[in-house]
Amino acid sequence: MAKKARATLQKLEKERARQQKQLDKAQRRLVVKTQRTSSTTRLEDDELESDGMHPVPHAVPGTLA
Repeated sequence: MAKKARATLQKLEKERARQQKQLDKAQRRLVVKTQRTSSTTRLEDDELESDGMHPVPHAVPGTLA
């Protein structure tokens, strides 16, 4: 009977390790997701400034004829 109890404990440890790994993975994904969204926002703002584009539309001066 000792082997049966040992196998059960090993299964419990293995299951706990699997759950912990899933939790760690989920946390890493969340961190990466927040970093991506914040870096994308900054990149878009930088591109607008570097291209000389402004978020406010400007009036077109006269006609080109």
